[in-house]
Amino acid sequence: MKGRNVLTVLFAVVCLVGLIGVGSHLYSLNKSAQAQADAVLEVELPQEQVPLEERPVSEIHVMEEKQEEPDPYAEELSLTDVEALRKVNPDVVGWISIPETHLSYPLLQGEDNEYYLNHTWEKEWSSAGSIYLESQVSSDLSDFNTLVYGHRMRDGSLFGSLRDYNKQDYWGKHPSVYVADDNGVHRYDIFAAHEVGVREITYGLKIESEKVKQAFIDFSLERSVIDTGVVPTVEDRILTMSTCTGTGYDTRWVVQARLAKTYV
Repeated sequence: MKGRNVLTVLFAVVCLVGLIGVGSHLYSLNKSAQAQADAVLEVELPQEQVPLEERPVSEIHVMEEKQEEPDPYAEELSLTDVEALRKVNPDVVGWISIPETHLSYPLLQGEDNEYYLNHTWEKEWSSAGSIYLESQVSSDLSDFNTLVYGHRMRDGSLFGSLRDYNKQDYWGKHPSVYVADDNGVHRYDIFAAHEVGVREITYGLKIESEKVKQAFIDFSLERSVIDTGVVPTVEDRILTMSTCTGTGYDTRWVVQARLAKTYV
């Protein structure tokens, strides 16, 4: 009887700990969602974008660097009031978005790479964290390789949608990522998606040598699980979006894009 009572108590404790864990996770998700809603209101960003198939043909984004048609996504993001967000948190450097996905968030940069792992853009604690630049890269996105970090959330929020870039048709529907900052709206065309070790050249910072830049590009293209036809050069600027794989601590899932155009 005594043994049974002990087991009952242990079972109750385990259940309680589990409930606390679930409650904490849900709390973080709610805080993250509320922070995102607050950000959208601050910058007056349209909450729903018109799907491509519902736009006039003349407005559809064409993957050509020399095309003269206006880019409707860039036009929408150009209205983003980044300064309004910066009044709440001076660590805000811009807004990052992939059209017609869940990915549309303030872009942060802290003094280190730890704080925004578990804080919202409003500096409130949340295990979901934020999307943020590597602390050592240039905030104006001028480096050859600009690293951006974010959690891969199961509900698709934050960098959760990046996992879908393991499919060719998903890239076909979402070929570009946009960043709005003080210098305009930057369109990056995605050229690679792959799993990579945390000590590989993908995470190289302040790369200056053309030889190393070419090795970086070759490494990414060779390991990519999608074929986009986009081939960067050593003169390009690369955006490397990094998130967890869910399989361990030694590798990450990255989606990489080259700067195609800046709208000012």
